[in-house]
Amino acid sequence: MLIASQLKKTNIIEYLLYMWQVEDLIRALQFDIDQINNTIISRSQFKDNTERKDVVEWYESLIEMMRLEQVMEKGHLQINKNVIAELDELHALLLNSGQVPAYHARYIHVLPFINQFRRRSEYGLGEIELCFNFQYVILMLRVQKKEIMPETEKTREEISKFMVLLAKNYHAWKNGELDLQ
Repeated sequence: MLIASQLKKTNIIEYLLYMWQVEDLIRALQFDIDQINNTIISRSQFKDNTERKDVVEWYESLIEMMRLEQVMEKGHLQINKNVIAELDELHALLLNSGQVPAYHARYIHVLPFINQFRRRSEYGLGEIELCFNFQYVILMLRVQKKEIMPETEKTREEISKFMVLLAKNYHAWKNGELDLQ
């Protein structure tokens, strides 16, 4: 919760990847708050018991939401889907406005990769979610200490640069520093 709230304010991309990882951790720990406490919460540093209690309640609420939204085996919470939708909206605004040429240029640069992702993935995913899926797979490969091919790493770097620009523009947009209307 503490990490998530800080990331949401400072880096929306890392926030969403973190939240996807939390969803998977909850699944791996079988929606059991005791296992989550023993594996994750008990290893964390808290300034006081109130902060610790807030984190436990946060995990409990995520567990409940995952059950209610029926994403216990796969998929993402609506709160996370909403972030993707908001980033999709911003992506379209950035491309249509022409106000951020660097973003448009980076998008054109990564578009062949996005098209490649599209051919290999579920039908109907937007470009931003395809990029997130790719980044998340790479993150999981790293966590598992699996080899990442040099070509895949180069693709990751290019997609990361694109997503950094997306995050930068997102925070400017949210802070009222970027008007795309």
